[in-house]
Amino acid sequence: MKGGKIVSASYQSRVLKLPLEYRVYIPPCYEVNQEDRYPVLYLMHGQSFTDDQWDRMGVDEKSNRLIASGQIPELLIVMPRDRYGGQPSESQFGEVIVKELMPLIDRTYRTKPERLYRAVGGLSRGAGWSVHLAVNYWMLFSALGAHSPAIFYEDAQHMRDLLDAIPRSSLPRIFMDVGDKDRPEIMQAALWFEGLLNERDIPHEYHMFSGYHDEIYWKDHLEQYLLWYAADW
Repeated sequence: MKGGKIVSASYQSRVLKLPLEYRVYIPPCYEVNQEDRYPVLYLMHGQSFTDDQWDRMGVDEKSNRLIASGQIPELLIVMPRDRYGGQPSESQFGEVIVKELMPLIDRTYRTKPERLYRAVGGLSRGAGWSVHLAVNYWMLFSALGAHSPAIFYEDAQHMRDLLDAIPRSSLPRIFMDVGDKDRPEIMQAALWFEGLLNERDIPHEYHMFSGYHDEIYWKDHLEQYLLWYAADW
């Protein structure tokens, strides 16, 4: 089977009044099976990086191997670029993802647009975005992955209320991990968030693996991440 590919694209954001760049992993049989539709995984990069981070870590090669071996179904992976910094209310990046990019992806590609077939994940600051999106727009995402999460303080101030507002039947699947040699503030954020989940008896996976806050750590666990995201697809 020929492998999938990553394409780069951009559009002029009405909200940001600037271009938004993004990459899309297109699975191997997308051009062949013209009637098939695909689940979508949105992956956010870390601070000081760009939309090429997941690409550089080999998300396409890893996806190709897992698809070829039948361990995950074919899927689309969208990797937007967050170049604006700041908290959610300052950057408006989350609003752009939900109101502009997601509808654009659903128009452009043969997606399965139902919530069940849409997941969001990220690493470091990108994990902060994935948490923000999943708890504020819970009706759009069925799975949340937070890898070495740097949770926004704007969300942290209201996290209890945000979690309590999600109907029990609509809670997303949650996977969180952190390296045992990560920065103290990252480890504290992960433990704090897990504590809130435990208080509310919200099902989740929490892992502390060996490693630092770096691409070596995330790359080592990339296959595990992909298997988890695709488990219900």
